[in-house]
Amino acid sequence: MIAQILLTLVLVALLVYARSQYQTAPAIALLALIIAAAGLYFVWLPSHATALAAWAGIGRGVDLIIYSWAAFSLIALLNLHLKIRAQMELITALARAMALATARTTDGHPQAKAQPPAENENRR
Repeated sequence: MIAQILLTLVLVALLVYARSQYQTAPAIALLALIIAAAGLYFVWLPSHATALAAWAGIGRGVDLIIYSWAAFSLIALLNLHLKIRAQMELITALARAMALATARTTDGHPQAKAQPPAENENRR
């Protein structure tokens, strides 16, 4: 009973957090809401988790929950990896653009920037 209460508190906190993040990341918040609601359902009705696991060909309900948690964690890890990789590519492009914008010659003076031709020179 103590474990059920503690898990309920954690899952309710996840529900509140997911609801507060709905404006920022609706897809992630919706997924977190679904997972937390399913978690609350299985915390208070563990026999249903066992029945669902038996239907899926897994021995115990807890095994089904652990396998599901591992799959969701791997998906989240992949998502974070891809976001970090995109951020690093963006930082690299920004650093490259800044380096080119502030390039100096070998003698330490700023590099001369190409000037657009004057309007009088184009009219010849």
